[in-house]
Amino acid sequence: MTVLLSCLERQLGYVFKDQELMVLALTHRSFTGRNNERLEFLGDAILNFIAGQALFERFPQAHEGQLSRLRARLVKGETLAMLARSFGLGKYLRLGSGELKNGGCCRASILADTIEAIIGAIYLDAGIEAVKKHVTAWLHFELESLTLIDTHKDPKTRLQEFLQARRCELPCYTLVNIQGKPHCRTFFVECEIILLNKKSLGQGMSRRIAEQLAATAALIALGVEE
Repeated sequence: MTVLLSCLERQLGYVFKDQELMVLALTHRSFTGRNNERLEFLGDAILNFIAGQALFERFPQAHEGQLSRLRARLVKGETLAMLARSFGLGKYLRLGSGELKNGGCCRASILADTIEAIIGAIYLDAGIEAVKKHVTAWLHFELESLTLIDTHKDPKTRLQEFLQARRCELPCYTLVNIQGKPHCRTFFVECEIILLNKKSLGQGMSRRIAEQLAATAALIALGVEE
């Protein structure tokens, strides 16, 4: 178990002083009565605070409603589950036999909840500055992809609608490279549109994020967004 935990710590970029906190964060309620639900509660609050502060500083002109919608997108379960998969978190979970048989190690809700529990554990282990440093690093690409232009729609949708309004061909997204180990990959995507002579590049921990960032780059190159 110690060797496995060391591998996970390398993926997280954080070494726990109190290993029991890490073990508890990985313990699902199906495994034992002493589980990660309290850490998940704490981590959820801390995550929302960190995301809120990051958005407050990144978008000084945004009003409360915009910031709330952006934060909801930044900390949604899908994002956290994807982050968990990038760490290979599923193989470290402590699950009861029933959850193991039902594929709990791959379930998005369990993965997302465990990320929140780990955030709570890091906070208890090292304090707010340490956890803020790691959470902002983990969510860097997602944070960079957010803009104030129609906070209800993602960059790919905004780019598509911009082109459709001008009767232009839709963008073409091409995966041009994948770097890193299987559990911690970086995807590189090019976005090609007829209105630009140069392809726009995006990179992220998943192909979806890379495409969103490539679309954002194209919108900026078009002068549609800053």
